[in-house]
Amino acid sequence: MRPVGGNMKLQLKSLLVVCLVFTAGLLFAQASSAQDYRHVDPSRIVPQRPLSQALAYLQKYPSQFSNKNYLVIIDFTQHSSKKRFYLVNLKSGAVERFLTAHGSGSDTDGDGWATRFSNASGSNASSVGFYRTAETYSGKYGYSLRLQGLSSTNSNAYSRAIVVHGANYVQESASRAGRSWGCPAVDMKYRTYIIDRIRSGSLMYGWSGQ
Repeated sequence: MRPVGGNMKLQLKSLLVVCLVFTAGLLFAQASSAQDYRHVDPSRIVPQRPLSQALAYLQKYPSQFSNKNYLVIIDFTQHSSKKRFYLVNLKSGAVERFLTAHGSGSDTDGDGWATRFSNASGSNASSVGFYRTAETYSGKYGYSLRLQGLSSTNSNAYSRAIVVHGANYVQESASRAGRSWGCPAVDMKYRTYIIDRIRSGSLMYGWSGQ
């Protein structure tokens, strides 16, 4: 067998260096991606389980979300008197909390606890799962935001007209938020502020404790 010439050895070494650099670059990119959201919610205001699930979903399907400035977590395990609508700033890591309603079909006795969830039209229940915010429009409650369901548990959200809108039955002075027909209605005072930040392609996650 003829010995490998000097030029061939040099080419092999160069190829090896290129491969190592490429591999290191991939590993660095993956590590950087995994660290993208470590700055989020440093005070641990948001329940950590749904936040982790939402961030993992966002990292897995980044192309599905054109607005990566904010995401929303709605913790339906909390009473409707609690500020369970978490607006998470993905750039700064800051978190703001707001009241939100759940559907009358999720709380048939009106005690403020959501215990049933449905994806069915006419159920008047809230749906859980991952959503993508869509376009805004002016409807019965004025400025509103359509939602597209991305999970099997909320796939009918758009056709059911499950939207973010303001409502006078969601107020801090009340002992509990009023019930919607399944929409995550918010205090009219904060409606525009919230919608303007999450419109056009943000991730929203309705969580029931699973």
